[in-house]
Amino acid sequence: MPTPTYTLIDSVTLASSAASVTFSNIDQSFGDVILSMTVTNDAGSRPTRIAINGDTGYNYTRVEARGNGTTAASYSDTNAYVTFSGDRSFTSGVTGIIYQFMDYSATNKHKSILARLNNTNASADPHVTMGAGRWASTAGIASLLIYPSSGNFIAGCTFHIYGIAKAL
Repeated sequence: MPTPTYTLIDSVTLASSAASVTFSNIDQSFGDVILSMTVTNDAGSRPTRIAINGDTGYNYTRVEARGNGTTAASYSDTNAYVTFSGDRSFTSGVTGIIYQFMDYSATNKHKSILARLNNTNASADPHVTMGAGRWASTAGIASLLIYPSSGNFIAGCTFHIYGIAKAL
């Protein structure tokens, strides 16, 4: 079976600080969408959050595992935001985060989310995180609002959204 190819749908590189980034009118013709971002925050805030279709309520669940080479931890939340960066800040390092929204355009089931995070902030606890989550809605995902829990993303942060072809 051939490896699926990522098709760039949209991208944003911040020229100045911003409180949020929004991808709207996401093309519904793909099987999955991938959100890839490299972010740094100016306020030492906790996780980057995502509101699917503007839903900032607690309609999400998640589980995650995090490790830094010395210790490991796991978390689970019900009625949580879409976030998988644990309780760590990321002001002086760069955090790379990849979310996969599976079967995002389906209207007959809740949406599954996989996430991977790499925090390179050596002074604040470098770590890797993996997680899985669910958005409790049968609506297709048409927009993603990305924002830190406080402060702003700094200039130079990048955000890319890719489509993966539907399975045959």
